Amino acid sequence: MIYQGHAHKYGRDIDTDVIIPARYLNTSDPIELGKHAMEDLDGEFVNKVKAGDILAAEENFGCGSSREHAPIAIKAAGVSVVLAKSFARIFYRNAINMGLPILESAEAVDAIETGDEVKVDTDTGEITNLTKGLTFKAAPFPPFIQDIITSGGLINYTKKTLKARR
Repeated sequence: MIYQGHAHKYGRDIDTDVIIPARYLNTSDPIELGKHAMEDLDGEFVNKVKAGDILAAEENFGCGSSREHAPIAIKAAGVSVVLAKSFARIFYRNAINMGLPILESAEAVDAIETGDEVKVDTDTGEITNLTKGLTFKAAPFPPFIQDIITSGGLINYTKKTLKARR
């Protein structure tokens, strides 16, 4: 699947408390969570992000609490893909389970600045910084993970798989 949008770049060790502050965890409503994505790091994030935009970060993105609300909030805010030098393990799993594509590429992140237009092909792992004319390669997802993401997450994927078996 191909995604294209403007980049919003942040630093290292962006934890789940920053991605979605705990004071908003009294709901699992994606729309409500999306209104507060990244609020404690960048109070203007939800006003700046447009549908399809791409979030880029340094190392250890999604560290901290194992809340699945973090990828839900990012996705609901309009982010189509998260690129990082590395992800916290539980965030990585939660993102896939919620249908949020994430790819690791230190080289791509180093070349991305906020505002750059970026295209990501999750089938091939190709990341193109259209603003700078640079292309990078990340490890693509295996087909079953691509199926989970294109289904919109693990729950939808499981429903689709069970329905196909009937």
